Amino acid sequence: MCTQHIDIMNKIEYNSKYKYSKDFVMKTVTMRVDDSIYNMIKLAAQGQKRNLSNFIEFATMQYLTSSQFVDNDEMQEIMDDKELVANLMNGLDDLKNGNYAIV
Repeated sequence: MCTQHIDIMNKIEYNSKYKYSKDFVMKTVTMRVDDSIYNMIKLAAQGQKRNLSNFIEFATMQYLTSSQFVDNDEMQEIMDDKELVANLMNGLDDLKNGNYAIV
């Protein structure tokens, strides 16, 4: 697990323990879901012994942190691909210099 991912998960854990302190402002979100989706969420929450709200927050954070970050092995594989890194750096240079077209 990469360091950024661990840091974020630690912050999430900290925030979930102390989310009702004066330092945190909680937001209320209203959403509509089909009955079948609601039942799936409810079953999953019960399976983890969480209330519905806590499960939705947990599942959302799991999704966001797992889909936005790569683990150390995957990052090393990317960095070891010299051609890919060179192409990415060239693309970054092109972007900085305005040498691109939006299609």
